[in-house]
Amino acid sequence: MNVSEWAALMVPVVAVALVALVAAVAAVLVVIVAMRGTASGDRATVLKAVAEVIRAVRGTRR
Repeated sequence: MNVSEWAALMVPVVAVALVALVAAVAAVLVVIVAMRGTASGDRATVLKAVAEVIRAVRGTRR
């Protein structure tokens, strides 16, 4: 396998990995922003709502 064949296989894999990484970082940032200033009694409700939004964006809504 020469370098051009290897690169043709690896570029899509790296691209998918980077997209997944960006999505994961965005999800963590959404949770951090949502948790800031939230009372401890309301955190479970906020986390459920954030999880529902993330599932809807990913397309795995129940």
